[in-house]
Amino acid sequence: MGFFSSAVTTLKTVVTAIGAGVAVWGIINLLEGYGNDNPGAKSQGIKQLMAGGGIVIIATQVIPLLASLFT
Repeated sequence: MGFFSSAVTTLKTVVTAIGAGVAVWGIINLLEGYGNDNPGAKSQGIKQLMAGGGIVIIATQVIPLLASLFT
């Protein structure tokens, strides 16, 4: 059971890192859109920022429930 709980912790860390990366990429696109007055880049940036935030929320709220699923 220890292996499973460490695997869940590792999965949570990896998914959180991916979500944070997507959010940072969205911030960069958003700032680029404001800098160049490009509405397409602004739209894409806000979508990526929100998606990254959603991934982080899923990683912190849903993935830990996997550890209690098999106990």
